[in-house]
Amino acid sequence: MVVIGSGLAGLRAAIEAARVAKGKISVAVVTKTQPMRSHSVSAEGGTAAVLYTEGGDSLESHMWDTVKGSDFLADQDVVERYVSLAPQEIIQLEHWGMPWARRKDGKIAQRFFGGQSYPRACYAEDKVGFYEMSTLYDTCLRYDEITFYDEWYMTKILRRGDRFAGVVAMNLKTGELTLFKAKAGILATGGAGRLYSFATFGHSSTPDGYAAALRAGIPLKDMEFVQFHPTGLVPSGILITEASRGEGGILRNSKGERFMERYAPKAKDLAPRDIIARAMVTEISEGRGFKTEEGEDYLLLDLTIIEPEVLKKRLTSIREICLTHAGIDPVNEAIPVRPVAHYYMGGVDADKDGATLLKGLWTAGEVSCNSMNGANRLGSNSTSECLVWGRITGEQAAHFALTHQPVEPEKSDVEAEEKKIYDFLLGPAPRVNPYDVKKDLQKIMEGHFHVFREKSSMEEGLRRLRGLKRQVELGVEDKSRYYNTNLMNVLEIDCMFDVCEVIGASALHRSESRGAHFRVDFPQRDDDNWLIHTLVHRVVDGYEFGYKPVVITKFKPAERTY
Repeated sequence: MVVIGSGLAGLRAAIEAARVAKGKISVAVVTKTQPMRSHSVSAEGGTAAVLYTEGGDSLESHMWDTVKGSDFLADQDVVERYVSLAPQEIIQLEHWGMPWARRKDGKIAQRFFGGQSYPRACYAEDKVGFYEMSTLYDTCLRYDEITFYDEWYMTKILRRGDRFAGVVAMNLKTGELTLFKAKAGILATGGAGRLYSFATFGHSSTPDGYAAALRAGIPLKDMEFVQFHPTGLVPSGILITEASRGEGGILRNSKGERFMERYAPKAKDLAPRDIIARAMVTEISEGRGFKTEEGEDYLLLDLTIIEPEVLKKRLTSIREICLTHAGIDPVNEAIPVRPVAHYYMGGVDADKDGATLLKGLWTAGEVSCNSMNGANRLGSNSTSECLVWGRITGEQAAHFALTHQPVEPEKSDVEAEEKKIYDFLLGPAPRVNPYDVKKDLQKIMEGHFHVFREKSSMEEGLRRLRGLKRQVELGVEDKSRYYNTNLMNVLEIDCMFDVCEVIGASALHRSESRGAHFRVDFPQRDDDNWLIHTLVHRVVDGYEFGYKPVVITKFKPAERTY
């Protein structure tokens, strides 16, 4: 079997598959980076799970917070499964050597995160992702069944009828295309990443998995929901973790006001991210923000009210980031921040097991949309989601590989991929610089599909996206094959075009405001017409929409106040 991607979900899936198969199958992990450079390493603040109930927390409370945070678009059977399995994953990581922070009594420490009723974000100071990834990677290396193919870029998902048949991947070192035949696969390529210029993602985070699934006939679901984290460091966009506010930090405007008291009187600076992001953009648009010398808008995150020794211990990386990238010591100075593209609630359509419509292919992590997060994800839920569905999909895919015969991929699909890369992209030199094209694409997304959205603006954005796509003939200046990162970047940009269009079309299609999707021309939530999931299918002449009902079990939709 093959796992595509080496972040938290991919590594957890590979481990579980190897544990289940007990030497009877081989597990290939195909990743375009070295695993410890996967974007999961950048996770900072916490991993949510209910570990203790003495303070009043419960699985039902975690479920309620997640469903309410999703603006009631989450499938509640999926959320219930998630909250019940998340504590097991925290303990499993502990057994594998994860250095969780500790309470005075020696138990795993937890902190508050936005939208959570109790402190349930397990943490390792502010380097959670790094330590989790180190723990999982070290565990993977114990299994001879797991083979890593570092710096291999997956270009195509292969199928035979309704069965998954493997993937085509390019060895970045040699430029050779290779066919990975597999009985089962797990797509764990992470989020859509840098579709926006101001983003928390590393530059290697691009929507390769989304585009590959769409091209393989698998629909994308709920792609209109893009989360903007409230606190991206200005001007770099590097994430300033929500744990900063969990430890007591507050947001201030140019008047020095703690403005979140107006927008979320109870939760204040620990309201869900969609609410805070809209509040921040409103403060800026109404003239209560700051501007850099270059004209960039920002507000302030004030950590000076935190005890200096607490800040230095629990927010070590944040202090280092501020010192290195902004010349600011948050012990003494407030941090310039503004909302930044951070997470994609939508993704490859999957059921509660992570299974896709293509038999034999599962998906886990941010690339997947099993509808756990609905219209808005709560902070600290994503890393535990990766662990939970890494485990589930690893087990499911291993059982499938043990009980099914392989299928041969369509020869014409492989030949078409070779022709596209070697004849078309590596053929004549491009007429335009692809990196300029990427910048133009990101400007369109920033300008037309951001925190606040409106019909005419989105229509103009889609016209510009489609016009840019028609005008541009992507090609590669560098004709060599050895470590041709130019070629990989052009393949990534091609994926970005497809996924940007899906996000734009989905945002225009949903005529209501829900969670992270806010329409100024439709400012209210509309449960009568839009309490549904949107599906985008690729067809010959473009895309078409489909729908799925939201699974409601325990909690009826209600007004969302904080």
